[in-house]
Amino acid sequence: MTVRPFDWRDFPALYRNRHQSTFLDSALVLTRGPLLVPGALFSYLAPSMGILTAVSRCDGHENGHLIGQVMHSVGAPYGHLTFLTPSSALDSPALNEIVEYMARAVGEQGGYRLLADANEFSDAFEALRRCSFAIYTRQRIWSLTKPTETDPPDLGWRMASSRDAIPIRSLYNNVVPGLVQQVEPFDSHNPRGLVYYQGDNLLAFVELKYGGRGIWANPIVHPDVENVGEWFANLFCKLPYRRSRPVYFCIRSYQSWLEPAIEDLGAEPGPRQAVMVKHLAIQQKAVRVFSLPALEGGHAEVSAPIVRTEINNRYGTAKDY
Repeated sequence: MTVRPFDWRDFPALYRNRHQSTFLDSALVLTRGPLLVPGALFSYLAPSMGILTAVSRCDGHENGHLIGQVMHSVGAPYGHLTFLTPSSALDSPALNEIVEYMARAVGEQGGYRLLADANEFSDAFEALRRCSFAIYTRQRIWSLTKPTETDPPDLGWRMASSRDAIPIRSLYNNVVPGLVQQVEPFDSHNPRGLVYYQGDNLLAFVELKYGGRGIWANPIVHPDVENVGEWFANLFCKLPYRRSRPVYFCIRSYQSWLEPAIEDLGAEPGPRQAVMVKHLAIQQKAVRVFSLPALEGGHAEVSAPIVRTEINNRYGTAKDY
């Protein structure tokens, strides 16, 4: 079996299997669509855009090839698998090779992790586990087109700005479990979304992603928030540039107490998903003792151990000195 970058010869196979694909990035699919062929085209013509599409031979399989894609911006802490096709080839040994190929590419660009989300009872979930992916949280996506409460009270939502970065980080650290924070570190440079304050206290931040097909909303809500149904209805009405697009609320398992309120507004639930990670970096600690030069005619002294962290991808060695 061999793995190689996608090229023009693979377009017929990709188009033929477009309806037999497994999608592993819910936010991308729900806001912008599958982007199967356009994404592969960009990866072939403009690889600097951060899209890598790879092809692996499946000897003895009826389709002959397995095609996969990952999105990763240079220097970002993680990349995200977007699709694997055809779904019938997920049991092939070629899957592990193509995942390792994409993981190596992400690691060479400074990424530490590879993410994917899949239906917990799907073949893709089991296939990813065989490729060393592990669950770090779960989520359910709720689709809301029109809330039952059409005239909610104004609760004072506004767009986040740079001055909200510290309160948002504090809220993130207090609400989001440490395991999730390790995989998805909060980026406070440019918070994109809506904030909700009571007095000087930030009680909610909703990260927003826009696309032609819908809006992705990822809420981080403090447990002190009351009247959550009004909160969601007002949030829906205050979303800028929504037009007629549906809103997809991503409710993580550590905030499942929000689900009854959003269900009362008429939102439709999707299947429960496992959010999975494959770690590409390994840390090792080693202590090296340095001696200080003699000061003012005294004797040289041995300092306390100095530790410096150096992280490389899993295909090299990561050490602390």
